[in-house]
This record gives sequence, C-alpha cells and structure tokens, in this order.
Amino acid sequence: MKARWLCRGNWLALMLVFVLALTACGTGGGGGTASNGKGEVKIGLNLELSGNVASYGTSAANGAELAAEEINNAGGVNGLTIKIVKQDNRSDNSESANVAVRLMTQDKVSAIIGAATSGNTKAMIQLSEENKIPVVSPTATADSVTVDEKTGKVNEYMFRACFIDPFQGKVAAQFALGELGAKTAAVYTDTSSDYAKGLAASFKKAFTEGGGKIVQEESYVQGDKEFRSTLTRIKGANPDFIYVPGYYEEVGLIIKQAREMDIQAPMMGGDGWDSPKLVELAGKTNLNNTFFTNHYSSQDPDPQVQKFVKAYKDKYGSDPDGFAALGYDAMYLIADAIKRAGSSDPVKIHDALAQTKDLQLATGKISIDEYHNPVKSAAIIEFKDGEQTFRTKINP
Repeated sequence: MKARWLCRGNWLALMLVFVLALTACGTGGGGGTASNGKGEVKIGLNLELSGNVASYGTSAANGAELAAEEINNAGGVNGLTIKIVKQDNRSDNSESANVAVRLMTQDKVSAIIGAATSGNTKAMIQLSEENKIPVVSPTATADSVTVDEKTGKVNEYMFRACFIDPFQGKVAAQFALGELGAKTAAVYTDTSSDYAKGLAASFKKAFTEGGGKIVQEESYVQGDKEFRSTLTRIKGANPDFIYVPGYYEEVGLIIKQAREMDIQAPMMGGDGWDSPKLVELAGKTNLNNTFFTNHYSSQDPDPQVQKFVKAYKDKYGSDPDGFAALGYDAMYLIADAIKRAGSSDPVKIHDALAQTKDLQLATGKISIDEYHNPVKSAAIIEFKDGEQTFRTKINP
C-alpha cells in the first residue's frame, strides 16, 4: 500500500514538473523564449558543404558561424545562446529537402539559414510552410524563392539576405550600357539553373529597354566542359559585351576558352562568379575586362564592412567573399528578429523578420519589403590580373 501511494504521488509530482517545464520553455522550436533569460535557440544551417558549389556553402557557413560566435560572446540574444545545427545538402535539391525535414522535425530549430543556391532553397518552400519554420537564404536570388510564380503570392516563411535577380540583372545592363558603352550584347545562359535563367531574363529586358540589342543567345548546362562551338557562334555575332549568368565552375572554363579564341569583349555575370576557384579555372590574365555584380566588396571603405572583414580575417585567415558576408548577415538578421520578437518561437520570429526596417548589416542597411526581399545596394566588382577590385556601388 505504501509503495502504491508513493507511485501515485511521484506520478503527480512528475506531471507538475512537466507542466512547469513546458511553461518555462515556451512554444519555440529553439527550446526557450527570450523572456526567461536562459537556454538556447537552435538555428539550422542547410548549406552546400560539398558538391558542385561547395565553395558557396562553405563561405556562407563560415560567415554564419562567425556571427553566432560574436552574438554569443556578447551575451546571446536576450540571454539565449545561439546553437548552430549544421547540415550538408551536398549541392543537391533532393538532399536539401531531406536536410530541411531533419532540421525542422528532429532538431526542432527555430529558423534555418540556407541554402546558397536558388534551386536548393526552393526545395524548402513547402516544408517551411507546413512546419511554420522561417527560412532565410543568404544568397538565393531567384524571384520564385519568396514569391510563388503561378499565384504571385508571397511564400510566407521564406526570406533572404540578398538582393534579387531582377535588380542584379538590371544593374548589369545599366553598367554595360552606361559605363562600358555597349550597344550590342550576347547572352550565354546555364539553362539547367533557375538562378542563371532569372538573371538572363532580367538582363535582356533591361538592356533592350535601355536601347541595346541582343545579337546572340546561347546556352549550356551544369557539368559541361567544352564551350568552343557555342563561343564560335558568339564570336561571329561580334557583340560589344557578353553576359554570362552562371556558377563559377562552368563560367571559369567559358572565360578561359573565350580568351583562347581571341574573344576580347568585356564579360560579366552575377554573384555566382564570386569564388576563388573562378581564378584557378579561368586564369588570372583571362579575367581582365570581366565584371560581376555582388552584394558587397571587402574593399568597400564603409566602417561596417571593414569591421566584418577584420573579424573574418582574424578567424579564418582570408578575405571574406560575398557568400561569407551574406551568411554573416543572415545570422544577424535572424538574431535581430528574435530580439524584437522576445521569443524563439518560429512564428514570432517570422513576424519580426517581415517587419525588419533599416537594419545595418555588413552588406549595407536593409529593410524587408512586402515580398520578403531586402531593399539594399549592389556592388560592381572588376577583375584585374585575377584580383577582385571594387569598381562602384549601385543603389536600388
């Protein structure tokens, strides 16, 4: 009888502890609320740490981890320590979805940073809505990441820290027309990439509306190594300017082969060019007279930029590229939302993200618009003997 009574008493006591624990932890997936001043908030990283674009994901992860370290060293977010749960999507759309499922349902993260590319980020759209977990891509620039292509409605739980393809393509067109004086252009697009197709479309629209003429369009797909046959057709069209929106692995070979064929026209692309491996693939001198749009330049004299550059170099021993800067900004964007929400609850973080206004980050001051895209400036980077140099900054 005595043992039975103790069991009942213990059961009641355990139930009370359980209820109190739930109250203390709140509803957030990060395991705590900012109001109790204790615990941690889990932030998932779903990034390309291996595979075709591992350079992007690795840089973004480095930036995010640096930001989390700084935030935690300063006392965390309202007393909460940021705990990173890092996963590799292997530069694959299907694996990105698998990683998102694990982060959302098993690791119970409060938010996800990722992915680096548009395709891998789009693989999380439905999952983010179903699980009500905000996703902040540092570098996915395709329109359809945050807005449904068919309905025009906002993908409610998707955000990004980078500007979008229409702005990037427009900036490239304006630069070609205004700064370089180009009247004709060829466009050489990776048709297997949503990112490249989006950039190509926005560039063509802005270039023709600005009075330019597209004289040749060619295409390739990810994994191609030989580009001379299509480059021959581009050379025959004799364009003033060649726009190559794509990722560094193919772009490096395209530039190398183009210069070997004595195609000397200026070439330009988007932030997908931003990788040290581009120099290895293309060759330093072949990159002369090439440009790309980017989210920032490590040479920008802005004090906020230089503070980040120094911290990154101190930790990793190298200059941070745009992907590192945007991974860093994505973490601070989420931390700011948690602080303003006063909670690690994913839904409250979502609400605060959507209300972000004039937040100063490493890549500039941003506000999140009604489509969950940041309003921010773009940098033009020029290669000189393999070195990236800051050419100018274009405001939205």
